[in-house]
Amino acid sequence: MPIASVNPATGETLETFEPLDAAGLEQRLARAEAAFRTYRTTSFAQRAGLLRRAAELLDEDRETVARTMTEEMGKPIAAARAEAAKCAKAMRWYAENAEALLADEHPEPADVADAGAARAYVRYRPLGAVLAVMPWNFPFWQVVRFAAPALMAGNVGLLKHASNVPRTAVALEELFRRAGFPEGCFQTLLIGSGAVEGVVRDPRVAAVTLTGSEPAGRAVAAAAADEVKKAVLELGGSDPYVVMPSADVDAAAATAVTARAQNNGQSCIAAKRFIVHAEVYDRFTTAFTEAMRALRVGDPMDEATQVGPLASSQGRDDISELVEDARAHGARVECGGRRPEGLEAGWFYEPTVLTGITPRMRIHLEETFGPVATVYRVADLDEAVALANDTPFGLSSNVWTEDPAEQERFVRDIQAGGVFFNGMTASHPALPFGGVKRSGFGRELSGHGIKEFCNVTTVWIA
Repeated sequence: MPIASVNPATGETLETFEPLDAAGLEQRLARAEAAFRTYRTTSFAQRAGLLRRAAELLDEDRETVARTMTEEMGKPIAAARAEAAKCAKAMRWYAENAEALLADEHPEPADVADAGAARAYVRYRPLGAVLAVMPWNFPFWQVVRFAAPALMAGNVGLLKHASNVPRTAVALEELFRRAGFPEGCFQTLLIGSGAVEGVVRDPRVAAVTLTGSEPAGRAVAAAAADEVKKAVLELGGSDPYVVMPSADVDAAAATAVTARAQNNGQSCIAAKRFIVHAEVYDRFTTAFTEAMRALRVGDPMDEATQVGPLASSQGRDDISELVEDARAHGARVECGGRRPEGLEAGWFYEPTVLTGITPRMRIHLEETFGPVATVYRVADLDEAVALANDTPFGLSSNVWTEDPAEQERFVRDIQAGGVFFNGMTASHPALPFGGVKRSGFGRELSGHGIKEFCNVTTVWIA
């Protein structure tokens, strides 16, 4: 079946691509293997020069890149431009910092003297070809946050992008090619999901990283484990957003709107469950609901649009089913809860706030990948922590409190890969990113991310 690029705002098919056949896939795997043999010997300075050039080209092409993302998956055009700029920034950060992050580590001579070593050190060496199975929601950023550190470490990249963003996938390969990376250093594999396991198992692939759904992560991790290969997984999230009495409630409510509705609500690290102390519950919920109701939904190419369509009709249907299930079990719909009028051609859904959530409802435990928020009232700190952890996921978390003791309690007890106080979760190249529980394992970004796909080599000299 052809791989299609479909505009979610209109349902129009923009372009179709034929998936790679067996011969084409073999050619690309062989090219990656050959590229690694020489690219691994390049210097950090050489790699940095190439990555900086890629950043320059991305800045120059920002408008074209942004339009491609918006047309393929529906994010507002302003957000798409910001995503392209963020990618260029991350490229420059790794170009500047990779050599120091991967510098040889030297223990104190006295610490290894009893092992008979005159000298010993640790060196980080590249593994080889890294397969990246990437999602559509941040179609440039998700790829760059793997590719920039992997390429700076001396690895080569193979991208299996989501099948609904093939034009973005092709543009990414073209970007690295134009920047001057040697042939085979970064290649896009236009293949269906059924072909992924075979690539994971191919002996020329050294490791795999996946950002996506829990079922996809389970399948890829199982194949990688069976082949005894390194894997990094960033899966779903149902991040809590806790508001305590000491918080700036107005700021918390305003930030909550962005935290929930960013990227049309389709973000693993979007705040999804709003857990509010009883003392400030009414004030927060009123302000939050009014602001969510006021969001402008429409054509994502319109500069004034704040929420565009969901990326697929299935995604829209999934969100609608969760809301209807909650409504049927007694949840109160404070705003939204339906498809907006006048936008029937695309896959739109109104920004929605639900209260009165109970464990009987599917939305209590399932991830909501769309502009739908659930708001809970809690009596105290203990109940807030318990509810924050009452999820199979553990990606990140947001907590609004000015109380240092409360902050320390949340750092100690929240089961998540990050705790962001008095602001919203964000990913940054200098900070590690990843989760616990069913949100996956391993880390992307920062020094932790670049070392995930390195051979940590002990060197001992008698």
